[in-house]
Amino acid sequence: MSITLKTPAEVALIRKAGLIHAKILNEVGRLVKPGISTGELNAFAEKRCAEEKVLPAFKGYHGFPAALCTSVNNQVVHTIPSYKQILEESDIVAIDFGVTVAGWHADACQTFAVGKISKEAQQLIDVTKESLYLAVAQAKAGNTTGDIGNAIESYVKKFGFTPVRETVGHGIGRNLHEDPEVPNWGKPHTGDLLRAGMVICIEPIINVGGSAIVTENDGWTTHTRDGSLSAQFEHQVLITNGEAEILTPWDR
Repeated sequence: MSITLKTPAEVALIRKAGLIHAKILNEVGRLVKPGISTGELNAFAEKRCAEEKVLPAFKGYHGFPAALCTSVNNQVVHTIPSYKQILEESDIVAIDFGVTVAGWHADACQTFAVGKISKEAQQLIDVTKESLYLAVAQAKAGNTTGDIGNAIESYVKKFGFTPVRETVGHGIGRNLHEDPEVPNWGKPHTGDLLRAGMVICIEPIINVGGSAIVTENDGWTTHTRDGSLSAQFEHQVLITNGEAEILTPWDR
């Protein structure tokens, strides 16, 4: 394992990428409504990347064909956008997105309600988002990745929800995925030690039902094995000796 610490000059470039990322993700989120397709959302994101002169980090990554991952309802992660997938009233959609600026990456995700949603779906969104901020509070030098994962897991379990185990958070910088892995479960004081200068993505992916997921025939899209709803929120943060700095400040 090779964990890299970022210099202040490198952090400045990553911070720039994160601000552009957050602006575009917020704009995409404002388009979410019944009747729009996930393909249209992706086309808008690609257009905005071109206008901002940044690269869509996911497009072409290991062959992924789009700028966004748009996972709807029981879809979990890595869903390929499609003009055939029309969002409907009461859906929820997790929009995961990355950009590259001058060789440095930003990566984050929000889950959006499509119109009026069920109480269960709203609770899942609220709990998943809150677990992210509880995890960010643990992301400081001297703590561990286990402290982050425990903050997520212990909170969501109070509501009967479960974290997905096949997909984890990660380090990030010149590469979209770097060490360390940042699981959404764990025991306090275990895992990798957090040090000032590390940049990581914390991304709780939480299911209403069991944690098991299944990969679909396209080789990317996953869904919950039991058909239950899934939500995801993600921030990219800089580890400091105090509070972590959120580098992807989308609307809370």
